[in-house]
Amino acid sequence: MSAFAKFIKWTFLILVLPIALLSLYTWGSLTWIYSDGERVGYVQKLSHKGWLCKTWEGELVLVTVPGTQAEKFYFTVRDPAVIPKINALSGERVRLHYEEHKGVPSSCFGETSHFVNDVEEVKED
Repeated sequence: MSAFAKFIKWTFLILVLPIALLSLYTWGSLTWIYSDGERVGYVQKLSHKGWLCKTWEGELVLVTVPGTQAEKFYFTVRDPAVIPKINALSGERVRLHYEEHKGVPSSCFGETSHFVNDVEEVKED
């Protein structure tokens, strides 16, 4: 085996293979859904933040019974079509549909593991 062939082989093993495996893992963690569900409350905050990777991060205040301590649900929005829907319903009681993705290797995809994919207004009876 020539020296150039050895160089190519080791370059592949040291650089390309780990990058390919990390890419495969990232793809798997973003497509496999650990859990999904809905949360109902009031969107308290939605901001576009990050130094290098800008993501939409938000807080939903879950109010169960008046007078009790409110719980916050932190979420990330990856779909740009959902952002105007959330902004249009600010101040209203909303239902967020989310998917939870565990093990996403970077905060460039979002600071939380809960990714909101739809929102709808909750009509009061």
